[in-house]
Amino acid sequence: MLGPFHTFMTGDTMEWFEKKGIPLKIEEDGRIFPESNSSQAIIDCFIKETERLNIEVLKQHPVKSFKKEMNNWLVSTENKIFSSKKLMIATGSNPKIWSFLKNLGHSIVPPVPSLFTFNINDNRIKDLPGVSTLASVSVLSKEGTTKLNSEGPLLITHWGLSGPAILKLSAWGAVDLFDVNYQFRIKVNWLISETEESVFERLKELKNKHTKKFLYTNTQLGLPKRLWQNLLAASKILENQKWAETTHFQLKELASQLTQSIFHVQGKSTFKEEFVTAGGIDLKEINFKRYESKIHKGLFFAGEVLNIDAITGGFNFQNAWTGGFIAAKAIATKD
Repeated sequence: MLGPFHTFMTGDTMEWFEKKGIPLKIEEDGRIFPESNSSQAIIDCFIKETERLNIEVLKQHPVKSFKKEMNNWLVSTENKIFSSKKLMIATGSNPKIWSFLKNLGHSIVPPVPSLFTFNINDNRIKDLPGVSTLASVSVLSKEGTTKLNSEGPLLITHWGLSGPAILKLSAWGAVDLFDVNYQFRIKVNWLISETEESVFERLKELKNKHTKKFLYTNTQLGLPKRLWQNLLAASKILENQKWAETTHFQLKELASQLTQSIFHVQGKSTFKEEFVTAGGIDLKEINFKRYESKIHKGLFFAGEVLNIDAITGGFNFQNAWTGGFIAAKAIATKD
């Protein structure tokens, strides 16, 4: 995407929307959203533009087939047959369209889900839905080594863990996690960059400072109160225990829980969070200067129909809009 991004990138996108009266904002982690936090603002903007430009949007025209005859593309729907010299396909993750393209000679990288939450049943996060905190998360291999890492907001849900930190891992590890049937382990550092050793030293200082206070009511290290209490319980620290009464072993265990909590993931979400697919048309078969097929002249693509996927926060949209912009320029060129 580096080459295409030189032609149309996020700055171009933001300028376009702001000229249409849709101000955008950039989050600390680089994600971009409407200032209104409403996706409807984007939808309404596009609909308004199609009306302004007299673009006809045909609904309830499911595609039955498309093929090339002589120099023209023929697209058959249930209602009509359309003919054109150039054809643009921006159908997203559509297995039926991929099947048509495969019959035309294109290679399809098998699709797998991306952007999903992790199903986890663990007492440390039980009864904490809605609790959110910054954390770093790593996916562990069978040998216990780190394969994938991310950090950012981590959201505890009814069924496990979600939030940007998890969604990024699900995107980067889409194929690997599919291969292990979504059965794997993750390591969570609730304090992001702290080490077990540095946290142990901080806990010893807190013990000396808060000797007569109860740990369960004396939340520390910036953690949400209920999460702090669950990690105390996992460290075998009693509810009526004061800081002065904690043992060396308990503080070591708490330091470990705070920086190296191991969770067993047993499946992924099946809810609406899973809205992106990794896989699609093999990128080797695309001319990215035009977003045109190298196999069939006059056949163009953009968006997730290609084997391109990204994390949440506007990145998949940017992929689609960059491709759409470049393909449109190529389609408009007389050749």
